[in-house]
Amino acid sequence: MNRLRAFLDRKDIQISARRYGIEALGAMAQGLFCSLLIGTILSTLGTQLHIEALTAPIATISGTEYNVGGLASVMSGPAMAIAIGGALHCPPLVLFSLVTVGFASNALGGAGGPLAVLFIAIVASECGKAISKETKIDILVTPLVTIGIGILLSAWWAPVLGHAAMRIGAVIMWATELQPFLMGILVSLLVGVALTLPISSAAICAALGLTGLAGGAAVAGCCAQMVGFAVMSFPENGFGGLISQGIGTSMLQMGNIIKNPRIWIAPCLTSMITGPLATCLFSLRMDGAAVASGMGTCGLVGQIGVYTGWVNAVSEGSKQAITRFDWAGLLLISFLLPAVLCPLIHLLCMKLGWVKKGDLTLH
Repeated sequence: MNRLRAFLDRKDIQISARRYGIEALGAMAQGLFCSLLIGTILSTLGTQLHIEALTAPIATISGTEYNVGGLASVMSGPAMAIAIGGALHCPPLVLFSLVTVGFASNALGGAGGPLAVLFIAIVASECGKAISKETKIDILVTPLVTIGIGILLSAWWAPVLGHAAMRIGAVIMWATELQPFLMGILVSLLVGVALTLPISSAAICAALGLTGLAGGAAVAGCCAQMVGFAVMSFPENGFGGLISQGIGTSMLQMGNIIKNPRIWIAPCLTSMITGPLATCLFSLRMDGAAVASGMGTCGLVGQIGVYTGWVNAVSEGSKQAITRFDWAGLLLISFLLPAVLCPLIHLLCMKLGWVKKGDLTLH
């Protein structure tokens, strides 16, 4: 056992919830952002602004034409796998081999490909790290082991993992359509909490394929956390804190939450208010990329995702036009309501003595 532990330490293989559930998951979201999400944004900009350079096909692969955004989107599997490998500190030969692993696991995982990529890329990475530089023909052995294990697991696990992820996501979305009030509260709260915790709400939404009305509730929850923390901590953190939390991440407050968990009451209650308003009153839907459901106001990705869904719906004929009511709902849920409700609830918490000045100061 001691020899095995020493070997794992030497190879930097840490079997832990933090390494896999926080670092790898967070990296996967970044890979997804830099491929699928950016590709979607580029395609939307090209269509809406009539930019020919973004809409014109630049490559034809197996009879399918791709524009710039399409090429970025189709590379989401390799991007996620390489990002995961980077988070796991893979040596170069393992990292480069993950391109094939990511493509295979994402393709065979279908709509639930991101979850398949997460599990399979982790296993392939650790196996590749274990064999790396253990032989004199490392340049052959390491890629063979990494790719071989990745392909085998992709054929074996990816369809099952992808199907399971889609089933879970479908149940959540079905339940939200059936009970928009209760599920609006639940989804908004849980995804918002996940966004502030040191895990990736974006990766969770992507893995579950969380879109539709449930995706809209997720956007509401994330915005409640980000805008809520940004505005209610403005007296202590100023414009720097407003920007870093409002369009960056509310995760910056985790240190303060650990010191005084009651500072989390206001954003969580706000998400429980805006979530059902999003689902029941405004029928706010995320019909863009699922990863955008868990991004909130980070780079305005959540709002761009909602807008992309509107555009697609109009072009497909399932929506007649983007209305003023649509815009009002998006602005109220994303910015205005969190900016008003969260500070008011926070003031109440301060009057009750649960929170004091300085509890929200970023260090």
